[in-house]
Amino acid sequence: MELRQLEYFVAVADECHFTRAAKRLHVAQSGLSSAIRSLERELGASLFIRSTRQVELTPAGRALLVEARRALSATDAARDAVAAVQGLLRGRLAVGSLQCVHAVNVHQLLAHFHAEHPGVEIQLRQGGSVHLIEQIRSGRLDIAFVARPLRQMDDVRIRPLASEPLVLACGLRHPLAGRAEVPLTDLAGEPFVDFQQDWGSRDLVDSVLGERRIAFEVNDVHSLLDLVAFGLGVALVPQSFSVKTDQVQFIGLADPVPAWETVVVTSEAASAAATALLDTVAAARNGRY
Repeated sequence: MELRQLEYFVAVADECHFTRAAKRLHVAQSGLSSAIRSLERELGASLFIRSTRQVELTPAGRALLVEARRALSATDAARDAVAAVQGLLRGRLAVGSLQCVHAVNVHQLLAHFHAEHPGVEIQLRQGGSVHLIEQIRSGRLDIAFVARPLRQMDDVRIRPLASEPLVLACGLRHPLAGRAEVPLTDLAGEPFVDFQQDWGSRDLVDSVLGERRIAFEVNDVHSLLDLVAFGLGVALVPQSFSVKTDQVQFIGLADPVPAWETVVVTSEAASAAATALLDTVAAARNGRY
């Protein structure tokens, strides 16, 4: 099994099409198809279900895809490690991030990193915590700024960044708006605005409140706060959201609830570029730039 075969296999799996994969890799389609057939013969299993319109992974193909991504990621990490020893950090750095990370300014962080390491190609993807962590595990991302997962994960490395309390967000005219703090029992029957289920804050609030009526489900912070401001529902959010608007009342909770924790996640074998970005994070948090 050759790395070139794995690279071709991953490209076809991503594109779900041999022609598009060949164009992406700048190779002849015949050569790509031949390499995939050779890989299938070596493994003794079909990797794709082929049709005239697209291709789909077989169960064997889905199993191989996870390990193929890891193998290619490890190869890239090995090349980057050698380059780093020579003082030449290069390669690709795929970063994942929540929309709003209060603990660090991700955009400023990446700008500073780019200025220090111009040879590294940076890619940024935003999304929910669950999805981003899965991309770390599959090798699609090198590093991600997310909410701490509620369950233990032994195949990734998690480093804490910050911790803050959850607070109630409600409209300025809501009956609870004048309170100094609110017990969770007073939220019974309230319509909620919340994020989609792969967001870390949604998982945390679900663990705190359990069954509730979610009237509006959104995928960005500003839509959530706008809906709350217009009185269409309430929300439990990290306290740092309070700096984003003056049209919402933010009230402390009377009951002890788990804190919202922001963390940075890498694979156990972090690439040289990911390790360098972790150093940049440490420098930013220590006020060194």
